Amino acid sequence: MARKLEDSAAQLAALGHPVRLGILRAVVKGPQEGTPAGDLQARLDIPASTLSHHLATLSQAGLITAERQGTFLLYRADFKALRALTDYIWEECCQGGACC
Repeated sequence: MARKLEDSAAQLAALGHPVRLGILRAVVKGPQEGTPAGDLQARLDIPASTLSHHLATLSQAGLITAERQGTFLLYRADFKALRALTDYIWEECCQGGACC
């Protein structure tokens, strides 16, 4: 239980920054095969170093994955991890809606 709490807290902290939330949203809406970092940078209009920092945070939290294809890094949302996080919040924090 403590590990799940720590993991969920780390994931929520990663999502607690507007730029990272914007990056995640762009990746979720991006192509199924993945969104190139250059496309994210252009879409979000942020410096490459800033984007790299935020992508690393989201990746370390297990919310996105990266795959190298040639000279490109393609980023994909980890929908299983995102679903597990929302399920955890619903079940453990909101008591499955019992309080509603």
